[in-house]
Amino acid sequence: MLTCSKLLGLAVLASAAAAAPGGNESFTLVTPATPGASLQSYRTSNKLDPASSRTDSQKIISTVKLVDQKRGANDRSPPGLPAPKTFTTAVDGKLTPSNFSSNWESSSDSNSTLFKRAHSTYDQVFAGTGTGPNDRDGSIMGTAYLTYTVVSNATYNVDACLDFCDRVPGCVFANLYYEFNNELLDFVFSEKSNLKCAVYADIHTAAEKTNRGGQQSEAPPAGLTYIKHSSGYAARSLSNPPVPNGYEISFGPLDGANNAPGYMGFAFLDRYDVSACAALCNTRGVDRVGGACQFFNIWRAVVNGNPTTYTCSMYYIPAGADTAVNYGQGDLKVTYSRGYHRRDALSDGGFEGYTGCSDFCFTESYSSWIGTSPSGGFQDATIFFHSAYAHSGHSVGLLGSASAADELPGTLTPAGRINTEAGVKYTIMAFLASDFSGPGLEDESFVEVVWNGAVVKTVRAGYSPWTYYSVDVTAIGGDTVAFRGGKAPAWTFIDDIHIFRTNV
Repeated sequence: MLTCSKLLGLAVLASAAAAAPGGNESFTLVTPATPGASLQSYRTSNKLDPASSRTDSQKIISTVKLVDQKRGANDRSPPGLPAPKTFTTAVDGKLTPSNFSSNWESSSDSNSTLFKRAHSTYDQVFAGTGTGPNDRDGSIMGTAYLTYTVVSNATYNVDACLDFCDRVPGCVFANLYYEFNNELLDFVFSEKSNLKCAVYADIHTAAEKTNRGGQQSEAPPAGLTYIKHSSGYAARSLSNPPVPNGYEISFGPLDGANNAPGYMGFAFLDRYDVSACAALCNTRGVDRVGGACQFFNIWRAVVNGNPTTYTCSMYYIPAGADTAVNYGQGDLKVTYSRGYHRRDALSDGGFEGYTGCSDFCFTESYSSWIGTSPSGGFQDATIFFHSAYAHSGHSVGLLGSASAADELPGTLTPAGRINTEAGVKYTIMAFLASDFSGPGLEDESFVEVVWNGAVVKTVRAGYSPWTYYSVDVTAIGGDTVAFRGGKAPAWTFIDDIHIFRTNV
């Protein structure tokens, strides 16, 4: 039973509502704690539809036909340059400038590429055509080119080339060949050798020996450049790339890409780089309904037997192997498909662990969350089982007295440990909705995010449907987080809270 003071508080709130624009003397205040048919009038917007926005496979496949990621050792670049960082070649169907990395950067330094050698032994994939006077050959023009060097041409120095591949992060394939009539190789570069060793982060075949020379490097009457005795060597033993910081592997490798809900878009990378894809996911623009990227699917497209593109598809809903059902189209085959989801430092940020009934009920605490009221408060922080209130799923948190017994703010605090690492930056993200009471009555709605006892963000949204908010924090170890707010009838629902590592 409510005390006299609480009943008086409710009367005051009802009077305030009646005095609001459009109010009248017969106004009856409906609270979130009120079950029944009257609740059918509450319909918030921006709720998450788990069946919406599936993978645009057709756009991805059509973009494969537009982009050309095949590269080789440039005739004019000096040998021994470091391999460039991974870059995008297309984003959401639009081609990007060479070496475009936008606002993301991976800290991996190419150690999370498609193949990571378990040990440095190689098999010959194809042989050269020979070094006879009339022999001509071609060097590889393929995907995932890294860099090149020149080795001594006193002999056909395979071992020196493979040693170089061992030293280049991400290298799994080497193409060794002679290039003739190249002025820089013959007279400018200090090595004075024309035996080139080009290395790649993917394995290629003789069908990709399409660079036949034909450039005028030396002044006439010198002839055009040409290639001889081009052979290829692939690392024999390969292992899975390491999982990026802040992620866990969901599946793979498979021969099917995701056709999943919560799709945000895609990018093509110049090589298969898991950490680069993770960095793209972390910095992807927020979807106003789904929030931040939480999952990515990286896969290699093979067209007519040759590696062609490396797709990074991003999602705000984590997906599983059961959605990896896109196996390709026509001559395009999906290979090396892996899925990764962000590791959440917070358990049950969607309140889905509360299942106290089958339709409508609420509580102040359960195994994952604790709701507390200040002195004199009543039910100022609660958890509801009612899908109509939730941003997604069936449960949601509420700040502000559920029964309008007072105007005091409540606090929701996780019951369990937050799994953070000291010194690491994290992003706290959540969806908030303060539209239950309608315009006017929600003007004073607010939520404070409290990290280790200090307020790090305050949201004063007024009347507002489900909206995404975030704040960056630095962990110190043994961290705590809480969400304080609400001032009935300026209630705020809170849902889909996550604490993700900010950087890869």
